[in-house]
Amino acid sequence: MEMRRASCLTAAVLAVLLAGGGLAGGGLAAQQLDHLPWILKYNSGQNIQPIFHGWSERPGGGFRMHFGYLNRNYVEQLHVPVGEDNSLDLDPATHDQGQPTFFYSRFHNFAFGVDVPADWGDRELVWTVTVNGRTDSAVAWLQPEWEITDPAASGTSREPEEGNEAPTITVEPVPAVTLPASATITTRVADDGLPVGEPAVRALAVGQETPPTLLPGPDSVESPVNVPQIPPAPDRTTAWLGPDTRPKGVSVTWIVWRGPAAATFDPVHSPDENGRTTTTATFKQPGTYELRATATDRDRSARAHVAVTVRGD
Repeated sequence: MEMRRASCLTAAVLAVLLAGGGLAGGGLAAQQLDHLPWILKYNSGQNIQPIFHGWSERPGGGFRMHFGYLNRNYVEQLHVPVGEDNSLDLDPATHDQGQPTFFYSRFHNFAFGVDVPADWGDRELVWTVTVNGRTDSAVAWLQPEWEITDPAASGTSREPEEGNEAPTITVEPVPAVTLPASATITTRVADDGLPVGEPAVRALAVGQETPPTLLPGPDSVESPVNVPQIPPAPDRTTAWLGPDTRPKGVSVTWIVWRGPAAATFDPVHSPDENGRTTTTATFKQPGTYELRATATDRDRSARAHVAVTVRGD
């Protein structure tokens, strides 16, 4: 077991280095050539690396294992249904512990948590994803040094304002729709009015999270950019973050959590209007979707999910 854990830790370190082209400097040209497929930035065709972020104690007892993922593609969004190709081994009969089946591009940190009982001990929880011909895993266990504060308590990477409570959110049921129709989604939200003032804004990341580009030719005026490009998911878990464009006060942001394809949401961030928010979801493919809503006051956040059935035309 110790060898397995050491191997997984080594793999995690390599994943971070290789995702950012971390091999640099004189004398490493041969190693860079060996790892060229990892150093290059790809629009599509790459794998998904599950990530174990750490564990936290649950107020009611037991523990929560926190997971995220890296979709190594800069453009391609992937659908991997729950099953042997997208499995959490806590319940081998179902493989299902609420993990996503729709994967946005690049890093998505602290995407979800899995609860385990108080008597978990030294057992391991493994999340495995197979896509584009490659299988990758994240192994979670109660390593003492990996204890963290539950990110669901704040929803941000900084200390929340003292006394501020997360908003509450309830999603109204969504009737089935038929293509090319869109679905109108309404939520009820409530908040305590905190924080007062503007929360801190994280600057746009540069380097590994910028879109892939091509080198300009000798007579080029501008560097060409690989197209088409798609924006990062709006859930703020991605490492590719720009200025916070969410409305002041409470707002609700939507993403596809499970489903065969992406959906577009208008508006992307729905403002609170007298305790209600509304957005329109537009789908391109039929299927059963699970959408995630995140209500935030930009200091603390709460999540809710709703199912939508989209019929073909």
